Amino acid sequence: MNPDNTSVSGGILIHTQGEAGLATTRRDFLVFLASLELDRLVEVHREDLALRFHLRPDVAQEWAPDFDTTLLSQWLNLDTGANVADLEREILAAMLVGPVAFEFPSYAEAISAIHIRRNIVQAARRTALDFHTTEAERPEDYWTYVEGKGFTILPGRSLIEGLVKATQPEVSGQLYAFSCYRATEYVILLALAQELAARNPALLQRLQRQWESRPIMSGQFHDVFLHEYGAMETPLPPKYYVPGDRLWFRNPDERSADVTGYEGSWVFYLGDGLFSNFWKRDRPFSLTTKCLEIFHWRHGAYVDDQGELQMDEKIVEERVRATQNDPTEVARILQRMLRLRDPKGIYQEGGCIDTSREYPRCIHPATADIRLPERPFERWEKFLRLLRARTRLRVAICVSLPLLAPSHHAAAAHSLSEEIREACHAEQLVRIETGMAAYLGIHPK
Repeated sequence: MNPDNTSVSGGILIHTQGEAGLATTRRDFLVFLASLELDRLVEVHREDLALRFHLRPDVAQEWAPDFDTTLLSQWLNLDTGANVADLEREILAAMLVGPVAFEFPSYAEAISAIHIRRNIVQAARRTALDFHTTEAERPEDYWTYVEGKGFTILPGRSLIEGLVKATQPEVSGQLYAFSCYRATEYVILLALAQELAARNPALLQRLQRQWESRPIMSGQFHDVFLHEYGAMETPLPPKYYVPGDRLWFRNPDERSADVTGYEGSWVFYLGDGLFSNFWKRDRPFSLTTKCLEIFHWRHGAYVDDQGELQMDEKIVEERVRATQNDPTEVARILQRMLRLRDPKGIYQEGGCIDTSREYPRCIHPATADIRLPERPFERWEKFLRLLRARTRLRVAICVSLPLLAPSHHAAAAHSLSEEIREACHAEQLVRIETGMAAYLGIHPK
């Protein structure tokens, strides 16, 4: 363990509350690392009231030279398909070696982030869909299409079950038509909902109501649910991926990029050097095969009888197979495609590799940063809930219940606290707590 206040970057940065929080977080995270046999390979640095965990430099260079994480699983001899602990070990190792810090407001959020990434990988591996750019289908016993809103979950039907049935043919018995972007949203939402069921049921219920009334999609989905790390100005290393990352491979050919659905390809990194393939899930992409497929889209593009650009997938597959038998041609294509992509609207010398990746936001009750859009009249509803909660709190204080609570009132006090937290923003909650403390004659330290 390195001395405190050493200048380092990247890895996992966990914030704490006070000196006691530092000690508890250090102990708990090292225990978690030990469960995955990584504790002796990690350095810990204190930064004010935060702890940064990262792989030792010699280990990082050996396991992921130049931040290339695509061989981590092979290097560690992991079987991430059969062993959940192996999958979590690869996720954690990739985060610990990262050039950009994964920052969390608590130990609990760091652990949930790993769980959500695990859920994403497992769901993406099970997802199989019928690729379509102009049509969409969902299981009719769980979903209905509403004009202007999209597919909503039927009232009384579980959102988790509906997402599983829409994406996993072992459950539904058939393939449903999706675009690749919408499919990634379903996988992310499912992974989040599964963790919320254990860690924040109240937020899961809000998601359920949201999808019963107006699903969140496209750019709004990104803004509400995801963090993006890396940027055009500060690009990530081309081969740095963490299992559970959502990412985009850009089509660098201007003509074929005009074919609807072939502007690029949204995928998840599954670990072990593989990327999701929702259309042929038993054949996930390697970085090489993904680059070859996108490169040969230029050869599959054609103009149909109506004058519209279309894509002939058979020609693309034939071209990819032929190229794979020619190592010189593979090397030539990769030399171009493994470059970072050009900026939006530019088609010059860039490749297909994006500069950023995406992963879900925090989800625990005290630290969640998922802000669902407010429904009509929701502000009024929140005001009424806040007024009711404050009134109940004052009455409870008068009869010495929750804040001076004997044990048999603990459940009532917890229920009241949760109602206040749901109704209030953090600043409102602080004002209420300060006022109640003054009412009771309690002076904060």
